Amino acid sequence: MSKILVLNGPNLNLLGLREPDIYGTTTLQELENNLSANAPSGIALAFFQSNHEGQMIDRIHRVMDEPVDGIVINPGAWTHTSVALRDALSAVAAPFVEVHISNVHAREPFRHHSHLSNIALAVIVGCGMQGYTFALETLNQRLKS
Repeated sequence: MSKILVLNGPNLNLLGLREPDIYGTTTLQELENNLSANAPSGIALAFFQSNHEGQMIDRIHRVMDEPVDGIVINPGAWTHTSVALRDALSAVAAPFVEVHISNVHAREPFRHHSHLSNIALAVIVGCGMQGYTFALETLNQRLKS
C-alpha cells in the first residue's frame, strides 16, 4: 500500500465559502471525502491543512520519521512567499505535485511566481478540484514506474 500525503495551506479550510466564483462550492471535507473514495487502488491518503506556516513545515518534516511515497500540496499563498516551505519539501525528498485550483497565471501578477514549481514532479493549475485527482494519478503513475 502506497501512502500519499495531501497538504492544503492557508485559507483552504474556507473552500466552499471563500470566493466560490474562483474556488467553487466544494468544501475541504467534501474534497477529502471524494479523494478518499476515488483514490487509485493501493493508495492510502492522509490529509493535513493549516493556516500556520510553521505547522505545515513541521508536518512536512514528520515525513522523515513517517515516510510517505508522495505528496500532493496546494500551498495556497505560500506558493509565492515561502522559501521555508520549499526548503522543507526539498529536505524530505518525497516526490510532490503542486496543485492550484485556479489558474494562478491568469490572476494577479504576484501569483505568477512559485517557489516550489521547479522542484515539483508536476504542477497542475486551473483544473478546479479535479487537479487533486490529476495529482494523485500523476504520483500513482510515478510509483508504478
